[in-house]
Amino acid sequence: MMRTRCLLGLRTFVAFAAKLWSFSALLRWQICMVIQHQTVKRKIMVLDPDETLIHSHHDGVLRLTVWPGTPPDFILKVVIDKHPRPHVDFFLEVVSEWWELVVFIASMEIYGSSVADKLDNSRSILKTRYYGQHCTLELGSYIKDLSLVHSDLSSIVILANSPGVYRSHPDKAITIKSWFSDPSDTTLLNLLPMLDALRFTADVRSVLSHNLHQYRFW
Repeated sequence: MMRTRCLLGLRTFVAFAAKLWSFSALLRWQICMVIQHQTVKRKIMVLDPDETLIHSHHDGVLRLTVWPGTPPDFILKVVIDKHPRPHVDFFLEVVSEWWELVVFIASMEIYGSSVADKLDNSRSILKTRYYGQHCTLELGSYIKDLSLVHSDLSSIVILANSPGVYRSHPDKAITIKSWFSDPSDTTLLNLLPMLDALRFTADVRSVLSHNLHQYRFW
């Protein structure tokens, strides 16, 4: 009888010890994951807003006066579309915690800054901006040279809807389908899991170099 009780007690102890070890191992893993998330160096995401994050247009008004000292002949009035891409505010709020965000738009600064201000919405998450004067005209397209943004090309990606803008950096591109007015679009939400995982890679090109830029997955 005593032997049976001892065996039962031993089994109970072993079972308890096994559970305690499993819990301890799980806790150590969770702590490591928290530390990893806290210490990972943020990479850079370049955003090409037009038809990617927002659909916008501008109206030009011509003036006939040409006398010296008169106002400019061409005045650009910027009109931002009232309906940015669905979920864009949530998308930017989330990815700004993971990535350093940079706006790179191939338009004049007066227009591009208005678009960036609209998307930033006073959150100061889109402070770094590049405009048309920073692009390179090549074969009729305005190319965005990512080396102007950062010299370490292993830690920078560009999110754009037109392959022409990243012709010189296809292995750092995430192609997104153009958006104009579809209110049911969920493309930005679909991107979040991939962007969360990509930020932990040592070199983004190890993932994006597999011809992903040739397909519009999102």
